[in-house]
Parts: sequence; C-alpha cells; structure tokens
Amino acid sequence: MKSVGQSIRKIDGIAIAMGKPVYTEDLVMSNALVIKILRSPHAYAKITSIDISRAKSLEGVECILTYKDVPNERFTLAGQSYPEPSPYDRLILDQILRYVGDEVAIIAAVDEKTALLAIKRIKVEYEVMEPVLDFEQAIGHSSVVHPEENLSCNFEIGLQKEKNITSTSHEEVGDVEEEFKRCAVVVEDVYYPQAQAHTMMETYRAFSYLDHAGRLIVVSSTQVPFHIRRQLARALQLPASKIRVIKPRIGGGFGGKQTGAVDIFTAIVTLKTGKPSIIIYDRKETFSCTTSRHAMRLNVKLGADQDGIIRAIDMQVLSDTGAYGEHAPTVLSCVGHYTLPLYSKTRAVRFDGKAVYTNKMPAGAFRGYGATQGTFALESTVNMLAERLKMDPTEIRLKNISKVGETFLTGQGVMLGSSTLDRCIEKGKELIGWEKKFPRREVSPNKVRAVGMAITMQGSGIANIGTASAEIRLNDDGNFTLLTGATDMGTGCDTILSQMAAEILEIPMEKIIVNAGDTDTSPYDPGSYALSTTYVAGTAVVKAAEDLKKKIIEQGAKLLGVSPENAQFDGLAVRTDDGDQEISLRKIAELTVLGAGKLQLIGYATHGSDVSPPPYIAGFAEVEVDRETGKVELIDYVAVIDCGTVINPNLARIQAEGGIAQGIGMALYEQVRYDEIGKMATNTFMQYKIPTRQDVGKVRIAFEESYEPTGPFGAKSIGEVVANTPPPAISHAIYNAVGVRENHLPITPEKVFLGMQKL
Repeated sequence: MKSVGQSIRKIDGIAIAMGKPVYTEDLVMSNALVIKILRSPHAYAKITSIDISRAKSLEGVECILTYKDVPNERFTLAGQSYPEPSPYDRLILDQILRYVGDEVAIIAAVDEKTALLAIKRIKVEYEVMEPVLDFEQAIGHSSVVHPEENLSCNFEIGLQKEKNITSTSHEEVGDVEEEFKRCAVVVEDVYYPQAQAHTMMETYRAFSYLDHAGRLIVVSSTQVPFHIRRQLARALQLPASKIRVIKPRIGGGFGGKQTGAVDIFTAIVTLKTGKPSIIIYDRKETFSCTTSRHAMRLNVKLGADQDGIIRAIDMQVLSDTGAYGEHAPTVLSCVGHYTLPLYSKTRAVRFDGKAVYTNKMPAGAFRGYGATQGTFALESTVNMLAERLKMDPTEIRLKNISKVGETFLTGQGVMLGSSTLDRCIEKGKELIGWEKKFPRREVSPNKVRAVGMAITMQGSGIANIGTASAEIRLNDDGNFTLLTGATDMGTGCDTILSQMAAEILEIPMEKIIVNAGDTDTSPYDPGSYALSTTYVAGTAVVKAAEDLKKKIIEQGAKLLGVSPENAQFDGLAVRTDDGDQEISLRKIAELTVLGAGKLQLIGYATHGSDVSPPPYIAGFAEVEVDRETGKVELIDYVAVIDCGTVINPNLARIQAEGGIAQGIGMALYEQVRYDEIGKMATNTFMQYKIPTRQDVGKVRIAFEESYEPTGPFGAKSIGEVVANTPPPAISHAIYNAVGVRENHLPITPEKVFLGMQKL
C-alpha cells in the first residue's frame, strides 16, 4: 500500500508547531463579553435568596443570570448517540446545588476584571443540607441528591433516585454459585480505582455569537460537535437548525471533552444579550468543576480448576457518578463488556453493577471508559489466581484467553474473527525478559526489581449504534475535499482518514483538503470517542472514496466515448484498458465542474457496524523499589498491541505513548481527593505528577497486526486500549517486589514500607 502503513507526517503538524491561531481562544472576537461563574461553596445546599443588584449596577456588567432566568428543562451534558442513555438531571442553573463548585450564577462583563468584581458583589443565602460524600454509603442515605420530579430518562436504566441509584447493570450466564462449588481454587478481592483528572493541555472553553441570519454559532473545544448541538437545542429550547457548532483545533480531550462543560453558558449569554461571549476555564475550574474518571469499588471473584482453567467470574461493581449522571450507565456497563470477553473457557459469569449519586464533582467519560477500572480489578485477581495455583501469570492467560473462532458466554454466539493476543503475550515476555526476571530479583542491598503483566481489550465503535458519514468531492482543479464530522484532538484522525482516502483513490495525500467538525458543512459523525474514528468513520471514508472513484471512471469513460467497463483510474488519469486513450484527472475535473456539465463529482457514504471488533494489548512492567525510601521507579514498560493494520505507525506510536502515560499516572501518582466538606483538595497541576517524556521514553511498543474481516484495513484507535494496562501490570510488579497487593491506588511509600515489613 502506498499511503496506508506509512509513517506520514501529521497534515497539521507544522502549523501546530509554529503556533498558528487555530484554537478556540485564538478565534474570539475582540468585543466578546467575558463570562465568569459564581460557584457553590457547599456540597449540598438550596439557594434561599440571591441579591444581584449591587453586581448588576457595576459599570461594564452586561448580564447576570440566576436559576430564575433560565429554562426549566432538564438535560444531560453527556455526548453520546441518541437516544441518550444518561439521565436528564441538569438545569443550566438550579436552585439546588449538588457539589462544591456547582453553578450559582452566570456573570458576563466587558472584561475579566469586571466580571470577577461582580461575583464578589453578589449576595447569596443558602440552606445547607447534609451531603452524601461516601459513595459506599450513598444507597439509602437520608439525603437524596436528586429529589426533583422532572428528572427523566429516554429508556429504562435502573434509575432509583430516591435511593441515590443512578443506574444499574446486570448480566449473568450460567449458575455462578454452583460453578464456584465445583472449582478447585477460588480467589476474591476488592479494588478501589480512584477518580482522576484528565489534565489535557487546553482547558475547557467556548465562544458564541449570532450570525447575519440570527443563528446561534458556538465555537467549542469539543470532541462531539453534533452532540453539543443537540444538548444546546434541548437546554435552550431551540430548534437544532438554529444552532451551528464549529470545532477548531483541540488541545487534548482524553474523553473529558466528550462531555459538555462550558458551551451552554456562552450560548445563553449570547441569546440574552445578542453579543458575542467567551468563557475559558482556568486549571482549577477544569479540575474541580467539570468531570473526572468514575471512582469505583469492584469486588471480583474467580474460580478455576486445578489446571488453571477459569470456570467462573463474578464482578460486583459500585460506581460513583457524583452530582450528575453523565455517562453513568454506559461507563458502568463497559466495566463488564470490556473485561468478561477476555476469557472464553468459563461456564458461568455474572456482572452486577450500580452507579450512585453523591455530592461531589460529576464523573464522566475518561480514556478507557470503564475498561480501565474493570481491567485493573479482573487482571489483578487473575494474577492472584496464578499465584495461588503456583502458575506463571502469562501461562494461565494463554490457557484462558479468547481466540479466533471462539465465542464467550456474554458474546451471544458471535465468533471472534481476529486476534493475535497470544502472540502479543509471547512477544511481551520476550521484550521484557520475563523468563529471567519473573517474579523478582535483588539488584543491590537496598533495591529489588520485579516484573508484572496484564492484558486488556476495548471495542471499536459501538455496535449497532455508532454511525459516521463522509463526503469526498472532486474539485475543479483536480484536488479533493474530504468532509467529515470526525474530531481530531491531537489523535491524528485528519491525517489517518486522508491516508485511507488517498489509498483508495490512488492519489498523493497532498491532493486532499480536510474540512472537519462543523455541524453546518460536515456530514454527521458522533465525534471522537469509543475508538470509533478510524474504524467507523474510516470505513465511511473508504466507502465514499470507492463511490467517488467509480464516478470518476464513469465520467472519464463518458468523455473518452467508451464503456466504464473498458476504463480504469490510477489516480492520474482514466485510461482505456488497451491504453490507447486517456484523459487526465485535472481535465475530467475541469470539463465536469467548469464545463458544460456543471456537475461536481461527489462520493458519499454512511457506515454503521453491527460488531465492535476489539483491539487487544499485553502490557508488561518492570519496577525497582528502594527499601530505604519506599520509592518506586518504573524501569521498563512493554506494550504489545493487536489493532489490525496500523495505518500510520508514527501516529499509532504517539497514541500508544499517550495512553501509557495516562496509565502510568493512574498507577503511581495522585488521585482526585476531597476534604471533609466535599471540596476538592487536589485542583492544581502542582499536586499531580504528570508523566514526562522521560517516563514515556522507558516504554517499548510493538505491534502484532491481524486481519480484521469487518473493516477495510482492520485498523482501530489504540490510545484507550493502551491506557488500560499499566495500572494492573505495575501493581502486579510492585506486589512481586515487596509483597503488598495495593488495591487502593495510588502506590505510596508508606504502603511499600508496609509490604516490605511482611517479607
């Protein structure tokens, strides 16, 4: 292949490196009003009175909105395909405040200084109520986080708001209890993966204005422009046709920008004032007033026979969705959907989960989307099982993993069509030096090194739901325009989709212009999430390119006066089969678009998949523990990935490194914490150890490609799947080094010392 499989430079790489104005803030009009938010100081309170008179009289203040000034229509900020599964439990501004940081009032002024001064002049009186801060005590708590009657769902998700239960998920095949009785070995443990912040470089921001026709234009740093439009239409009670959402370049998202955050505030201010407006969250607001990863409690029980064949899996999950239910049901269900299929020799499996409301910052989409938490718990328990059976952890997985031609209990009979996970495990063992290093070895009187491992999977799009469209136009100059709603947030999808189109059309990538992320001009796309872009949007691009190629051949043959069956196209010209006649692509374009025909050749396609082919990974970590200080250092990390054909090895490596960096952060560093009144205690970069390029430089990445029969090139995004494996692999390595099994991440020196005392 000429374009696919090549390490082609990102098409926007030079522009970004040169700092050209492509981000949301760079596009703001100079006269835009600046928006600031007055936030709740209480975890759970009701506004009894609010006086904005002194603030409103301040020169330069254009607009102050309270709960009395906004529509009483509940909505969700989750960006997912319709019908939206998350509960409609939000108002733009509410009289009841549900976490420290919840919005009390929206202030718009001519500049930031004036807006901040106005905030200080607003007087609010609250009725403070008892908050629900411990998610393990949320069910049946005396305080009900959402007592309102107009909370609704599009379909049944197991909501029991009077008990603070946001959603429930249950899946069971076989008699789990009876199967455990038959097992020779049963192991069980409880895990607490923590909430985390996304720490993307560009914080949340948006600006809005009214165009010449009075339509609302919202420019937003978002992963999901079409979903943002739908959110705004419901919350503002406007027809979606009156709203246009434009996505410029994005400075990272990691799932956080699959959830709306700020767009609604600029939109309503612009509608109220008729003026442009801008809101930019600072780092503290981004950490404490948006969304985090879902903190969870996972109880995992495994049963196996004496040969190490896993016969029963039971997962009981409690998920903390915080004050609002964005992504609560889907993240919860994905904990099971992306872990149970790993092992296919089971006779009984059960997954039972509940997501609960608490009076803390909401949780939402985060890279890995439930699979991260599920993988940590299941893989840690599999390592425990291997230890109990005195088996090598790699061997017990090779015995149990799902393989090509097999199905699994929750797979409804669907056979696995492609997987090289077994080769990934073998390759990872080789690269890390497993045979010589497992489980531990002394490297000095004070230091010990050990290795650990884990496997995981993800999906590619959302089967029977995720749908994307693409359009490719032949322009009059012989170049092409690719129109797509897919969102490039640094992942390189603009480049990857161009590569796929170029491969089919047999043209250089330089001939393709990408126009993406505008709800007025782009064909529908759900956005960049669920690893859908390369697989789902990419398939749409391939189909559109094939459609356009067929039309080019037909038009070229018509101009040559021959039958399309006797013509072919090679990217440069349409030629007759005998080679006697040809007409260049440029000439076809001129005669078709500019000539008498006045017809633009357009290829269009929509793709939705009935399957979600899983990319797989085997992750191996080596750590060194200092006995005197308790310091844990990551010495080596190996990621071996099966994701089908790698469309752009350079971008795939960037995706893998980004995923591993986030995984390292989860395994070794600080979590989102709250104080005794529910205020976030970690809300600046200074309290987080962000993995550096040096950390990621210790990583080695290998690809094991397999043919994926359901896709054009069998390629999927890999960042999310890679992010899932460092936590259990590193935790396993630390356990092998010091003998402490740490289920309450992160790892701290004190916990390492505790483990060393047990040795």
